[in-house]
Amino acid sequence: MSGFHAPEDDDGVLAVLALLAEEAPPGRFEALLQRARRDPADPAELARVERAVQLAREVHASLDRRQQREAGFAALVDTARDLTFPYDLDTLLSVITRRVRLLLHFDMTYVALGDGENDMVIHTSEGSTTALNTGLRVKGGSGLGHQALVSGAPLWTADYLNDESIAHADSIDAVVEAEGLHALMAVPLRCGDTAVGVLYGADRKVRHYTPDEIGLICSLADLAAVAIEKTGLLQQARTHVAELELDGFRTRSSLARLEQLGEAYSRIMSLLVAGADLTSVAKAAGDALDGTLQMRDPAGRVLAAGGEIPDLDEEAVARAVLAAHAQRGPVEADARTWVTPVIAGTEDLGVLVLRPMAQLVGQDSWLLQITAQAFAVHLLMQRSAAVAEGPVRDELLDELLAASASTHPPHQTVQRARRLDIDLDQQHVVVVARPEGGEQGRAVVWASSYAYRMSGLKTVQSGCIVLLLPGTDASAAARAVADELSPLLGHPVSVGAAGPDWGAASITRMYREAMRCLDALTALNGAGCAASAQDLGFLGLLLSDDYDVDGFVNSAIGPVLEYDADRLTELTRTLEAYFASGSSPTNAAEALHVHPNTVSRRLERITELLGADWQKPGQALEVQLALRLLRAQGVLRDRRGHGGSRHTDEGQ
Repeated sequence: MSGFHAPEDDDGVLAVLALLAEEAPPGRFEALLQRARRDPADPAELARVERAVQLAREVHASLDRRQQREAGFAALVDTARDLTFPYDLDTLLSVITRRVRLLLHFDMTYVALGDGENDMVIHTSEGSTTALNTGLRVKGGSGLGHQALVSGAPLWTADYLNDESIAHADSIDAVVEAEGLHALMAVPLRCGDTAVGVLYGADRKVRHYTPDEIGLICSLADLAAVAIEKTGLLQQARTHVAELELDGFRTRSSLARLEQLGEAYSRIMSLLVAGADLTSVAKAAGDALDGTLQMRDPAGRVLAAGGEIPDLDEEAVARAVLAAHAQRGPVEADARTWVTPVIAGTEDLGVLVLRPMAQLVGQDSWLLQITAQAFAVHLLMQRSAAVAEGPVRDELLDELLAASASTHPPHQTVQRARRLDIDLDQQHVVVVARPEGGEQGRAVVWASSYAYRMSGLKTVQSGCIVLLLPGTDASAAARAVADELSPLLGHPVSVGAAGPDWGAASITRMYREAMRCLDALTALNGAGCAASAQDLGFLGLLLSDDYDVDGFVNSAIGPVLEYDADRLTELTRTLEAYFASGSSPTNAAEALHVHPNTVSRRLERITELLGADWQKPGQALEVQLALRLLRAQGVLRDRRGHGGSRHTDEGQ
């Protein structure tokens, strides 16, 4: 077309056509028209030229609109391509607002999405000069956007703040005024019948939007709505996939943990079948649970442990034991300790106390529970073994108690004891228990299991349960038997004990002493109590076969004697003077030829050594008896020494 040139003398209409063919700018047409008006010409010809220029303008405008449409369609294609990328929602909204602003030459664009209620929240903006609009909540029923949602069609205004047809809201008007906005267009973002939000375009001048601009932004809004819906679905799919991956990881972790727990349970059961002791089983179970495990009997005493549990709150454990038996399962004693019952049917066999390194989850508590069942099986196996060996073990203890009437040589008795894992050369105590009422059968069954568990022997003599147990503390052994047997029977048990001693020959003596101690408890109205001869003070001295005078004296005033020996003081002599003067410090001071304050200070020192109760009648009697025995021993030693001297003189 560039080859067409309109000569000056050509027909005016042809000149207009030539300019049109050259795609000349509008200014060339205006110049041609002005030249035609200046030159004298036929009015009809001038009218024809004016008409031709007008038509050329319309053709030119039509071509511009076509070019704009083509550019808009190309922009839509580019936008559609951009919106196919897997953006997250925030990035997608930023792409949409930027595209719309550039294509339609808005000063500002932004997107508001519904929040699940009737309100909308502005998520993203482009071209804003303040930070007031992002995050702004648009109340339902107010603003141009809600009206567009209700109508389902785009709405616009050339001057928002001065348009009275809009339901204004102070919060929206404040942002519009702060941004200096006038013209505003709102287009609903709809995907099918669902409205997801509103796309806004705004200008900081009064602007009247053309139908082509409105059509273009509506097309962009449709693309944006589909993209937003797709992004939401994609985000849901990603979330679902992430949840599935997490569930898969948890499932794999659970399966791996179950496999570990299964192996741990098999290892625990293998130890039990192999006859391992409770301590080995407790350590293996504690290792499997990554913690320290204790096995306790019904009285709360530790039977076996994989290690020490520091800072253990025994009161919290006691409360948890009750809850665990009520629930028949693991219970938290505190934030760091778990307790689970060891039960067989309705019988309480004890509890497990666990201090794990980390909090127990799911299968860990299950392993703790089945570990408790394994311990229950072990204890029942011990009981069954004890019952099976009971007659043999009873026969051995009966023979030891009647050593003088035994038909077996002593070395054979020792060998029989060793076959039952009883070492008579080690220190033992004898405990005699008498249930105060109820059936004796249950107590006998318990005694068989207890003796087996403690590596001792049991028999029944004169209606009393007799136990030979390894140990060095007869008092502690008596209390342990009472504490475990009394709750089991539900009524009191009187327990007497004697020892320690070693050798088969000492067992009969310890048995007679324990029986006398038991009779003394009955005579002293102490039925249901547990004590040894040592616990009975001077009565124990009278009940004992060996009359351990030195032991009694040491138990009564031993700290005072040691203090005098170490510091060359006269606390013992002060005690004698104090009791001899009727417990009068003043009279004791006169007898000792010292100041009364000296006696008072010595008495205070004695109180520190013997305890605050040494002047009470019971302990004071034992102290005085010990002083008398000590003085008598001194007199006898002096006499023995003088007699030896005379014998020596006569020999000379």
